[in-house]
Amino acid sequence: MMMISRWVVVIWVFGCVLASGSLAIDSFHRAFPIVEPDAGHTKLSLATEGLEAIERITEPISAVAVIGPYRSGKSFLLNQLLSLSCNEGFGVGHMRDTKTKGIWVWGTPVRTKIDGVQTAVLYLDTEGFESIGKSNVYDDRIFALATVMSSVLIYNLPETVREADLSRLSFAVELAEEFYGRVKGEDVAFQPAKLLWLIQRDFLQGKSVQEMVNEALMRVPNYDGNKNIDQVNQIRESLAIMGDNSTAFSLPQPHLQRTKLCDLDDSELDPVYVKKREQLKEVVAALARPKIVQGRTLNGKEFVSFLKQIIEALNKGEIPSTGSLVEVFNKGILERCLKLYTERMSWLRLPLPEESLAKSHEETREAAMKAFDEQHFGRHHAQRSIKKLDEEIEKVYKNFVLANEYHSSKLCEALYTRCEDKMDQLQVLRLPSMAKFTDGFLQCNQSFEHECVGPSKATYQIRMMKMLGKSRSVFIKEYNNRLYNWLVAFSLVMVVVGRFVIKFFLIEIGAWIMFIFLETYTRMFWSAEALYYNPIWHVIVNSWETIVYSPVLDLDRWAIPICVVAALFITYWRCYGRRKQVSRWLLPLYNTQKGGSNRPRSD
Repeated sequence: MMMISRWVVVIWVFGCVLASGSLAIDSFHRAFPIVEPDAGHTKLSLATEGLEAIERITEPISAVAVIGPYRSGKSFLLNQLLSLSCNEGFGVGHMRDTKTKGIWVWGTPVRTKIDGVQTAVLYLDTEGFESIGKSNVYDDRIFALATVMSSVLIYNLPETVREADLSRLSFAVELAEEFYGRVKGEDVAFQPAKLLWLIQRDFLQGKSVQEMVNEALMRVPNYDGNKNIDQVNQIRESLAIMGDNSTAFSLPQPHLQRTKLCDLDDSELDPVYVKKREQLKEVVAALARPKIVQGRTLNGKEFVSFLKQIIEALNKGEIPSTGSLVEVFNKGILERCLKLYTERMSWLRLPLPEESLAKSHEETREAAMKAFDEQHFGRHHAQRSIKKLDEEIEKVYKNFVLANEYHSSKLCEALYTRCEDKMDQLQVLRLPSMAKFTDGFLQCNQSFEHECVGPSKATYQIRMMKMLGKSRSVFIKEYNNRLYNWLVAFSLVMVVVGRFVIKFFLIEIGAWIMFIFLETYTRMFWSAEALYYNPIWHVIVNSWETIVYSPVLDLDRWAIPICVVAALFITYWRCYGRRKQVSRWLLPLYNTQKGGSNRPRSD
């Protein structure tokens, strides 16, 4: 009993799973609204229920939409194409209340292979034209939306092609001129629907349906210059050019009693109609292609996103326009191209010379424009998007120009301050050296010339030249005076060192001679100005420069360590050097010992 009960439970669970799956399938086996009119019946809004039915589709989508006048048999035609009865398919006007408000979709797509790719074909029913209580703008929006979103657009017309039917194609023509065939043979940014003229007529008076359509598209003479005729003639010419994008097909009436069509099966319908209907299915299947946007197909979620963009564009103005459609679709592409420009310009290491920044801007702008040209929607109206992209690029470029000026000013100011500090340090050298000052002067000038770049360089160059010139003048003015004072002090120091420290007679005598020369002879025979231009002074300066500063030794930097080492050496010599016999040419030391040093000490 336990085993039997377990099997019952398993079978019950399995049955529930199958039942839930079948319910899920059946729940989509009906028509759903995807686009509905707003309260004023002028603009369009999305219906969530139908969008959910589309979003679940993972394969590429191909949409077949039927458009035409009010109560022209569009819903019945779709049911026939889907092999559905009126009770289970789209609502038929004469049988039920009119349910086709906006655009409806059959929830279960027809899955077929197109060019070897598994494709989900959706069938769309649209609200008819010229019905009571609607504006022409609303009809235009429905027509425009069906034109953009479908892969096959079936224009269902009773009896013949009227002038008004051609006028309604103005948006489709403009759309085709704007988007289709921009880059034939390559990926197109956007491909409108294939147009299928479906003429429901029992006889054509010896003409084929294609001849009838071609005749309707022939230019009408306009001797009076009527603007409406000119406008329709332009549509005719455009439609004639689009001949490779349109097909004509005739379909006879299925039965004389049209109000009872939903109650009749195929055996009761006109055999000619049934045959032509099957041919029409083959034509639609041959025309159906996956919807291509920017060179790639769309799955369910992508198709819904695409639909939202279309409705946003069509609701944007008072009347639907191709320009608004182009602008909305190009918005994302424009943002990506602008991001491309910004990212590439961000790679630059600022500051840069103005010429280099301008060159980089032109190259990067050209790359962004090229990317936009390869991806954008539209041909004629795209110029507005191109202009907007150019304006946005110029705004970003101005920010980079300002950033370049800021970084240039910051860099040049830092270099200027560094050189100014360097010149201030050279002004207060412990041991004045013209060679060291000149070397520092040249290093500052060269580093500034090489490192300071950008628009601020010219301004700071002027400041730099003024500062360096002033520093040089001040240094030269103080240099001779400081050197003279250093030599006088040096001579006195050497007198002390020669007399009392190392007691080297020749050093002391030389120092006295140098001191007397500087303090007496120069004051008696040379003026202060003449001294600095005297050849003897130049010899003294050259000797001083050689001692104080050279590429090998900078005495100003090493003066203190050298003096410390010299002091230690002299101290050592004074402490331990007295044990040795003093040479004759040293100054004599005073002997303080009296009475003989060897006399024995008395107690």
